[in-house]
Amino acid sequence: MTDTTLDQARHSIAVGSKSFAMASRFLPGGLHDDCVMLYAWCRHADDLIDGQEAGFAADRPHDPAARLAELRDLTHRALRGHPSAPVHAGLARVVAARDIPHRHVDELLDGFAMDVTGRVYRDMPDTLDYCYHVAGVVGVMMARIMGVRDDSVLDRASDLGLAFQLTNIARDVIDDARIGRVYLPQDLLAAQGIDRIDPDDMDQRAALHQIALRLLDQAELYYRSAESGIAALPRRPALAIAAARNIYREIGVKLRRIGPAAWDGRLSTTKAEKLRLAGQALGTTILNPRRRIPPQDRAGLYLRPR
Repeated sequence: MTDTTLDQARHSIAVGSKSFAMASRFLPGGLHDDCVMLYAWCRHADDLIDGQEAGFAADRPHDPAARLAELRDLTHRALRGHPSAPVHAGLARVVAARDIPHRHVDELLDGFAMDVTGRVYRDMPDTLDYCYHVAGVVGVMMARIMGVRDDSVLDRASDLGLAFQLTNIARDVIDDARIGRVYLPQDLLAAQGIDRIDPDDMDQRAALHQIALRLLDQAELYYRSAESGIAALPRRPALAIAAARNIYREIGVKLRRIGPAAWDGRLSTTKAEKLRLAGQALGTTILNPRRRIPPQDRAGLYLRPR
């Protein structure tokens, strides 16, 4: 691994996700570097498909299908030992060093394909399947970097990823609709009398917020399930993941409290809020002498592919 590989990964996380950047600081050096390199590839892949840079629109034409095909090819070449760029070299190094099955990388690529093909999400199971492929599997890969091999704990890592993505979908309903993407289940939209989301129709906002609350209710089930997985981690990784959990979950808390007006801008957490939420994570992990959480029943929750 060259310094360029890691330096570029660190820059990607600093620009693309301040929440993950703060939470990841609690990881020991080797774990931190590998998590950052995995994140950098995920960020690169997401931006490539969306024609963005660091999560923001880039002023350049793009063909999502062609970019996905290129991404698959370059990623598979890297995993065979022939990376074409530092971001792919970083991914290949982490996958090899941490024994991450290649199928997990392909599962994430399949999630991007759902965006490219414009998959329609008929019901909550469809939406959860998308959430797994773009976020749950990332949780699984991160957990493997942290040494987790127990399938029951990997299930909880997937649950946390699903909770994050459900929160993101609820936050981004209007922004997603502006670029022609709808992740809200069609049956929930139909129940509210909405056949097409119009991001400029303020009369829809109250009904859309009710649907967003349904997603946040689902997210809470997965946040709770993830707690026993966090408790199974060593203390410093547990602190990092608990901090990330607290920070991302706060987005949903704000959306609940503010209501439809939350979509007038982009919801986020301030630096002070992030520090407070990280402090709460410190109390439940490093400073908690027991840390044992009774196993949460996963009955009825999404079953990740085996």
